[in-house]
Amino acid sequence: MFRGAPLRNPQWENHLFRRRVIVAAVFSAALLTFIIIRLFFLQVVNHEHYTTLSRNNRVDILPIAPTRGLIYDRNGVIVAENQPTFSLEIVPERVDDMEATLTAIRELISVSDSDLERFRQILRRKRRFEEIPLRLRLGDEEVARVAVNRYRLPGVEIKSRLARDYPLGPLLAHTLGYVGRIDERELQRLDTSNYAATAHIGKTGVERTYENQLHGSVGYQQVETNARGRILRVLERTPPVPGRNLHLNIDVRLQQTAQAAFGVEHGALVAIDPSDGAVLALVSLPSFDPNLFVNGIDSASYDALANSRDQPLFNRALNGQYPPGSTIKTLYGLLGLETGEIRPDTQIWDPGFFMLKGDERRYRDWRKEGHGWVDFNKSIVESCDTFYYDLALTLGIDRMSEFMRAFGFGKPTGIDLTGESSGLMPSREWKRQAYRQPWFPGETLITGIGQGFTLATPLQLASSTATLASFGRHLTPTVVAALEEPDSDVRTPLTAREVAPVRVLDQANWQRVHRAMINVVHSPVGTARGISRNLPYTIAGKTGTAQVFGIKQDEEYVAEDVAKHLRDHALFVAFAPAEKPRIAIAVIVQNGGGGGAVAAPIARTVMDTYLLGADGKLREEFR
Repeated sequence: MFRGAPLRNPQWENHLFRRRVIVAAVFSAALLTFIIIRLFFLQVVNHEHYTTLSRNNRVDILPIAPTRGLIYDRNGVIVAENQPTFSLEIVPERVDDMEATLTAIRELISVSDSDLERFRQILRRKRRFEEIPLRLRLGDEEVARVAVNRYRLPGVEIKSRLARDYPLGPLLAHTLGYVGRIDERELQRLDTSNYAATAHIGKTGVERTYENQLHGSVGYQQVETNARGRILRVLERTPPVPGRNLHLNIDVRLQQTAQAAFGVEHGALVAIDPSDGAVLALVSLPSFDPNLFVNGIDSASYDALANSRDQPLFNRALNGQYPPGSTIKTLYGLLGLETGEIRPDTQIWDPGFFMLKGDERRYRDWRKEGHGWVDFNKSIVESCDTFYYDLALTLGIDRMSEFMRAFGFGKPTGIDLTGESSGLMPSREWKRQAYRQPWFPGETLITGIGQGFTLATPLQLASSTATLASFGRHLTPTVVAALEEPDSDVRTPLTAREVAPVRVLDQANWQRVHRAMINVVHSPVGTARGISRNLPYTIAGKTGTAQVFGIKQDEEYVAEDVAKHLRDHALFVAFAPAEKPRIAIAVIVQNGGGGGAVAAPIARTVMDTYLLGADGKLREEFR
C-alpha cells in the first residue's frame, strides 16, 4: 500500500474559503454599518453640539463690564465719576503654572498679600476663561515693566478700565459712601452673570442703596483666539448697558458751608426742604476720604481710621444717637395744648427746680434762680425746664411716647440710605422689656426735657422739625432727586414718600408753637437771640443742651472744669423763612456746650447760604 501525504480535497478547501470570505464580509459590513451609523450621529444628529465644541477651540465669549453711572448734586456738580486706569488681570485657563506666574508678577510690581488673597478668593468663584483682576490702578512704570515681560507671562493682560473717583473727597463721604472690591459674601448673593466683568460694588451710602441702578447690564463679545489665547478678531459683540446717573438733592455749596462752619468741632448737621422732603445737606464730622476704599485700603490706613478716637468712619447724622435735650420741648408743648392740659396763658411759678410730692430730690432748671412766672411762650423762648417737668408729669409717659412716635422718634425715618439707627423713645412697655422694671415718675420728668432714656439721631430731629414746620405733613427724607437714563437727558424724578401726618384738633396750636419758636431767635430774651443780628428773614428755632453725664444734687456744672469729651452737647433745630419754610435744619455739636452760642450760629450760616442771593437779600423763589 502506498504511504505519503494525504490527497488534497479541493471541495473542502473551497468550502472553507467561502465560509471565511462570508465571515470576513459580514464582519466588514457590520463594521462599515457601525461607522456609517456613528458618522450619522456625529454629523447629523449631534451636528450642532460638536460644531459648538469645535468652535470653542478657537472662540471665546468674554464679558464686557458696563460703565457705572455718575452722581451729581442738585446743581449739576459731579460728585462721583469714573477715571480711566490700568489694571493687571489674569485669565486662569491660559496659565500653565499659576503660582509661578504670580511669583514672576510680584518680582516685577508690588502685589500686597491682601491683593493676592482677594485674587485667590475670586479665582475659586469665577469661571476659568474669565479675567480676574490682581492689581488695580497701575502706574506708568508698572505698566511698562509688565509689558516688556509680557512674552513670559501667558494669560496676563494689562487692561484699561474705569475706576470710581470721588473728586470732593471727604465732603460727601457719609452720604455717597463708596464702592469697593466684591468680596466672597457678596458673590454669593449677586447675579454672577451680570457681574461677570465687574470687580467693584457699592458698599455704603448712595452707592449701595442705588447699586442696581448705577451698575447697568453686562455686555458680551465673541472673539477668535489663537493657540496661545491671543485675540485675533472680534466675531460678535453685544454692548453693555451703562448704569443710570443719579442727581441728588444735596447742595454741594451748602455742604461745604456747613463743614467750614463747624471748624474743628465734631458733630452733625442735616438740612431738609419741608416742602418736598429733599435732603439739602447731610454732614458728619470728622469725615474720611472714600477714595481710600475703592481699590482696597491697606491695613495700616484702615486701622488708623477704625481705631481713631475721633471715629471718622461713624456716620453721626444717621447713626449718632443723642439726648435731644430742650429741642423737643416744642413738641411736648404742642401735645399739652392739644390735650388741654395747658392753655397759651397757663402759668406756673419756677423757683429754679421742681419736686415730686413725697420726694426730696430737686429736679433743677438750667437757670439756678429760676424763671419766675412762666407761660407757654416763655417756656419755649427761655427754655424753662421746670415748666416741662410739670407738664410731663401731667401728660404721663404713655401720651408723650405715642405723640412723639407720630413725629418719627424711636423709629427710622426711612431715608434712602442704609444702616439708619432708630433712636429711642421710651415707654412703660419698653422699660419692662429692656430692664424688667416698672416706669417711675421721675423718669417721666426728665423725659419731658429730652433727657433720660430718650435718644434721637440728627436726621430724626431735622425730619421732625420739617414736619412741625409743615403743620404736620410728614415726608420721608430723600437724598436722590432723580434717575437719568444713560446717554440721554431723560430723568425719572424720585419723590418723597408720604407718611401718616400728625393731626391736631386745633390748627391754631401749630401757629402758637411757631410764634414761640420765632421768639426764641427774634426776642431780646430768646436763647438764640445771638443769631438774629441783621437777619433779613425770619427764623423759627429751638436751642438745646444735652448732658453727657449726670451731676450730683449739690454740684454745679462748670464746662471749663470738665474734660472736652464729657462736656454737654450743643443742639439747635430751626426752619426758615418762618412764614414759608423752605429749609429745616438740625445741628448737633458734640461736647460743644450751649446750643444758642455754638450750634445756632452754624445753622444761621447754612441758612444764609441757601436762602440769600449774592446781594444779601432773600432769593426771589423763597419770598
